[in-house]
Amino acid sequence: MSDTRELILEAKHVTKRYPASGGRTLTACRDVSLNFYRGKTLGIVGESGCGKSTFLRMVASLEKPDEGEILYRGQDLARLKGEKLRQHRQKIQMVFQDPAAAFSPKMKVMDIICEPLLNFKRIKRSEKEAAARKFLEMVELPGEFALRYPHHMSGGQRQRIGIARALTLEPELILCDEATSSLDVSVQKTIIELLVKLQREKQIAYGFVCHDVALVQSLAHQVAVMYLGSVMEILPGDQAASGCVHPYTKALIGSVFDLHMDFQKPIESMDDEAPSPFDMPPGCPFQSRCPQCMEICRRERPALKEIGEGHLAACHLTAQGETE
Repeated sequence: MSDTRELILEAKHVTKRYPASGGRTLTACRDVSLNFYRGKTLGIVGESGCGKSTFLRMVASLEKPDEGEILYRGQDLARLKGEKLRQHRQKIQMVFQDPAAAFSPKMKVMDIICEPLLNFKRIKRSEKEAAARKFLEMVELPGEFALRYPHHMSGGQRQRIGIARALTLEPELILCDEATSSLDVSVQKTIIELLVKLQREKQIAYGFVCHDVALVQSLAHQVAVMYLGSVMEILPGDQAASGCVHPYTKALIGSVFDLHMDFQKPIESMDDEAPSPFDMPPGCPFQSRCPQCMEICRRERPALKEIGEGHLAACHLTAQGETE
């Protein structure tokens, strides 16, 4: 069956390494291939240090991959330089985890929101306040907030300002790097509802990085699960809980505490800590914590293979038929 979705950005076999002390090398992302589609959300989940944020930074052209390609509508972003790269930045914007750290405390809200518009000469300075009011109302904040400073506002309000600033250049893709993790649960809900509303109206593609698997399931059309720099599983968002097959994905889903969960069922935890990224064992990166580890898992790194429509997994168990 042909894929009718409109592909905006394609990451193909992307690897990113960083030099470390003692002549060692840290591989933050290893052979990552993920796609972003118009009007759809790709959720990326995993523990801290799994490479989620590094991948987003490469997509945003804040880092360059050491291997692989990141193709925006067929154009390799790693080859863009100078003014071509600057002009391209309008198409992909980012919302950061801590809006307080992302904003200058000396700038008023209208200056924060309108800075990208002024940089690309889309408005005149005399039009700042009117433009800021328009984008504030777009993210459901009062227009008069344009004259305030960000430190006079709540965390949820500041994050809405971050979203407003990301919207100003009419990007096709917005990357949210833990954009709700510092907010109260009730505020998270309103921010997610706003993102969904904006996506429906503008057909924006989102990349949404988060530790909260349950939150990602509620938002994402597709979920990618990462572990120690590698993609372990990719599956439709509405099947993340019921259709996952990788032991790591199952462990993440099993760690979700929900009011509707079965309280008669014991909560299972993963044994041991993740291995050091500087001392990765051969074979599957999850082998030391996997209760179903086999001999082949210690020898061979499993390839990410399609096991169903829109469902891929990097696990030897899928070949053995032992994923239940």
